[in-house]
Order: sequence, then C-alpha cells, then structure tokens
Amino acid sequence: MAALLSCAHAADSDASADKPMPDLMGNRFITFNTLVRVRQIEMTRSEFSGPDESSVTTPEVAQEFRDTVEKSWPGARITWAFSWLALKDQRPNYKTIRRLVASFHEKYGDEITFTPGGFFANMYNSREQVNRDLHDALKMVSEMVGNSYRPRSVIAGFLAADNLRFLAEKEGIHVCQGNIWSQHAIDNGDGDGSISYPYYPSREHFLKAAQGKGDLIDCVNLDGWTCDFITARRSGFEKNANSRLGVGPIETLLRYGTEKGLEEMLAVTAAHFDEGFKLNNFAWVTCMSELVLVEGHKIYGYGGRSALPGLAIWLKEIRRRWPDAKCITLGEFGSIWRRQFKDNDKVDYRFVQRGSGLPGSETNMEIRWFMNKDFRLALLRDWNANGPEQVIDFTRYDLKAQEPPDPKPGQHVRNWSLMNRLNQKGLRPQDKPMPLTALPKEDQSIIRKRYPMLLEAQGKQASPTPAPKLP
Repeated sequence: MAALLSCAHAADSDASADKPMPDLMGNRFITFNTLVRVRQIEMTRSEFSGPDESSVTTPEVAQEFRDTVEKSWPGARITWAFSWLALKDQRPNYKTIRRLVASFHEKYGDEITFTPGGFFANMYNSREQVNRDLHDALKMVSEMVGNSYRPRSVIAGFLAADNLRFLAEKEGIHVCQGNIWSQHAIDNGDGDGSISYPYYPSREHFLKAAQGKGDLIDCVNLDGWTCDFITARRSGFEKNANSRLGVGPIETLLRYGTEKGLEEMLAVTAAHFDEGFKLNNFAWVTCMSELVLVEGHKIYGYGGRSALPGLAIWLKEIRRRWPDAKCITLGEFGSIWRRQFKDNDKVDYRFVQRGSGLPGSETNMEIRWFMNKDFRLALLRDWNANGPEQVIDFTRYDLKAQEPPDPKPGQHVRNWSLMNRLNQKGLRPQDKPMPLTALPKEDQSIIRKRYPMLLEAQGKQASPTPAPKLP
C-alpha cells in the first residue's frame, strides 16, 4: 500500500490549481463521479441499511478505478464524494483510502467532496440537521485534503431548497448535484419534475426553476445521472423496464452486460453530443459510478459482473467519437455554467431522442423535450408510424410550489416530486397524453410565447385533410 501512496504523491505540483476555464457554448462535457461509502444507504449519521461494503471498498480498488480512468481518458478530472461513515471510519482500509483519494486531487486535479444521507438526506433528516451534516463533513473533507482545500460542489442526490441556500450563503459553495432527474419509485426517494440540465433553483422548491432575483438560490442544481428520455417517462420498474436506464452502470452494464449496456450508454450519450449539441450549442452528460461497483458483485451479485471494464470502453469511445469532449469535475462544470448564465432567463434547453431497443426504450418512439424558466414540456410520438405528437408532460414553474415538511424522528418522507399540470409518469387521472391543442387555453398561451411554431404545427396536424375535388 505504501507503493500506491508514493506513486500517487509523485506529482511535484498541485494539478488542481486554477486553470483557464473553457467556454460553455461550443463544447461537450462529461462529469464522471464516484462515491466512497460504508453502507449501501446511510440515511443519517447513525442509521443505515444494506450490507457493510468495506470488504469491496479497498485502497486497491480505489487505485484501480483511478488508473482505469486515466488510461481511458488521459487528463480527465473526476469527482469523489465520501459518505459520513466513510469520513469517520477508523479501519485501516478507510484511513488509507482517504489519504489515497486526497493524493488524487494533487496529482490529477480531482475534486473531493461530501454526500449527505446516502442521496436521500431530506427524506430522513430535518433541514437543520442536514445543514449541520454539510458543515461538519465539509470541514472534515478540507482537513483530509489539506492545504486549505475547499470543494466547489457537493453531491447530494436530492437536496431541499433551504439546504441549497445554506450551501451558497453559509458555505460558499455554488454548485450542487441536488436532483436526480425523473426519479420515481426507485430506491428511497422520489423527485420528478425538474429541468434535466443546470438551473438555479427556487426558494420554494429545489425542483422548481427560480423565477426572479428574489426567488433565486445561487447554487446551480445539477442532475446526477443522465437518463434515456424514452424510458424515463415510466415510473419505477414498470413493464420490466428500469426508468433510470441511461448512462448509469447499474441499469446498463451490470444488468445487460458490457455489450448491450454500452449500446445504451452510447445511444444516450449521442442524443446529447450529436442532436442535443446542435440544438443547445453545448452538451453535458453525467455519470455516477459508486466505488463499490468495481467489486460489488462479490456481495450484491450483479450477475457476477464488474462495471469497470465497460466504463473504460465507454470513456474511450467518447474520446474517439467526440475528441473535443472535456471530462471535468462537477465544481468546474457548474462554475462554467454560472459564468454563462447569471439567472434562468435565457435558459432554453431542447432535446430529441429515439428509443434504443432495450426494455422501456421502444425503437419506434421519439420524444422531444423543451425546458426553460417557465416550464418543461415533453412531446411523444410513434415516428415509425408517422403518428401525431402527444403531450406527456407539462410542468409549469410559474405556479406556487411547496416542499414536504421535515420528517419526524424515525419517519421517512419519500415523495418530493413537483407535479402540477401534466406529468410524464402518468400516475394521476389527469396525466393522460393529449394533443397540444387539447391543453387549457391558458397553458397553450404560455407555450405559444416560447414556441409558437409548436402550436402552429399541431394545428395543421389536427386539421382534417380536405377531400379531393372530383372532375
């Protein structure tokens, strides 16, 4: 183990020193993140579920993971997060991992930060307790890395608006992976309703885009796992389809194997790096691969598979197909976005994706997403049959929103979703696909201000074809 550390400390200078940041526009970005933890889900400082992962969370695994990234993408900078227990654990493995990962900041410029509550902090803890956890853990991270280190971001899974505001105003951190886009009926928390690309959250609700200066929290809210838009319209594991299918290795590489899993991961990446890039003039794909996924099959099964070989091929293939892509830390990416956007007024994201063929991602379906400060809108159609587009999601951000109250001690508040007019999951009686022209006039008017061409196209689509004139 001494060899691992001496090798990692070989750099003469701090590779994380500030460098000129690339522009947001005209570039493609990958943020690749990993989590070091002790238990599968650490709900609070002392409550957890799932097995002890220490047998497969070792310094050797951490070194192998980082070496694989460097070989696959030389110069890539990634983000490491530690759970509360992983910061506190005094077993030799965790002491060595903390020193080793700190050295990766020096050698590669990696970012090191904290994850509260196993991605579900607010589902189990009061907002006040989450703030205490953030403050105390960020101090431990700084001490672990040394040299007055301070992370630029936090990885949180879900994080309530008050806690995002605390990060910005009290901790000086302005980037947070604070939502898991489209998640519902998966793991320990629900949080569908947000924009899938960066936005400034509202003080009312972490999933709502801030509507103005007085409402804006200056902490960019980032998604945690880029998803397949076709599959993400489902809830949970509906019809044997995992709604979280995308670039995440659990849903792809570990479930379907390297070959099929990679096909899905690259299809989702291409939806952003090809058509998405054309529509938005920048593109972003983000992946969380917990460190346990390297050897987690030894305790979880995973079909006996490790995620690492497939992740290596994915990174190499991205570099081959899109050689200009940049793999940077979450804090760097969020800072680049903040430099481009001072508020949400000019946020206008558009996406188009067709199904990949894996369960839930039907090859005949095409979805178009429109996301801005005022609303998000999804249109779905059977392109193979040249079918009409139907609205499957219209979430307005100009409407009042409210987060759930703090959970009472020993209780679990699961659902933090933001659902109002029409939601893609189809869980409520009102969530029935419909033509744009069937929406209430008020909603049509809001859409028309942003995208008049959509209603014009739907009007033509809905008009009956004139009967041919007879001679």
